[in-house]
Amino acid sequence: MSGGGKGHGGGHKRGGHEEEHENHERWLVTYADMLTLLMVLFIVLFAISIVDKKKFNQLREGLSGGFGTPSAAFQDPGTSINDGDPDVTPLDLSAKVASPGQKADQPQDPQLQQAVRDADRAREQRKQADAEHEAKNLDEIRKKIQEAADRAGVGENLRFAIDERGLVVTIITSAVVFAGDRADLLAAGQQILDIVGPVLLPQPNAIEVDGHTNQLPVPTVNYPSAWELSTARASTVVRYLVEHAQLKPSRLRAVGFAGERPLYPADDPRAPELNRRVEIIVLSTLPPDEQALLPTTAAATHSTAPAAQSTAAAAPE
Repeated sequence: MSGGGKGHGGGHKRGGHEEEHENHERWLVTYADMLTLLMVLFIVLFAISIVDKKKFNQLREGLSGGFGTPSAAFQDPGTSINDGDPDVTPLDLSAKVASPGQKADQPQDPQLQQAVRDADRAREQRKQADAEHEAKNLDEIRKKIQEAADRAGVGENLRFAIDERGLVVTIITSAVVFAGDRADLLAAGQQILDIVGPVLLPQPNAIEVDGHTNQLPVPTVNYPSAWELSTARASTVVRYLVEHAQLKPSRLRAVGFAGERPLYPADDPRAPELNRRVEIIVLSTLPPDEQALLPTTAAATHSTAPAAQSTAAAAPE
């Protein structure tokens, strides 16, 4: 009896601790998930590759009504790849839209071509009108500065031009604004800026001040090079306009060019005096594509003061 009980107890113990079988087929779950995702992917790709023909026709009719003629880009995209459903058709991605300078597969409607030409003409006319208005405003600023300078007896020291940047007011610096190799404003230079500043104060334009030296091989003493000298002169003018004319500093910037942008070549007798200058530029408010029209527009509609002729002797920087 005791032997049988022992055998029974031993058998029960072995059954309670029997090891579980390892599952070698778990990869099937991952594989099935991957196949499901691939199927969903192909369904989505198929769904976005077809369009509803009824909705497509409604879009085409709406655009045709808006533009006055059917567009070649919205012609009937063709037959459906699904012959069983006539309302579902693939979108023809090979259809080409005629672009400027290209010939379309089919001739465009004459009314559409005329509409495009009219739109281009209207856009060019608007740009030209904007340029003429800007040139007129800049010329009004020029007149105010010139009249005030003439009344003060310093008008001969100013030159004016309108280029793609805006109105360029050139101040000849030789013995008028700055002494040689110096960036301290002389009394005559302060007088000129006292005339220019109040005219610029109510204007919305940004202001750039450019400093230029002449090309004479005269070494600078107070500055490492002509670059520092020209920049210092431009900065002096900017500071004076801020402190005395009350122009906002955010409207102004100072730039130095040394002798790299001369008005006249070095062998010209006017070069030593007229290349040594400070330019106050009333920057145009037009977008870049319209600024390019300013020089020709200003030349056709307004007159600017002619450049002075000078036979001055060589002057220091």
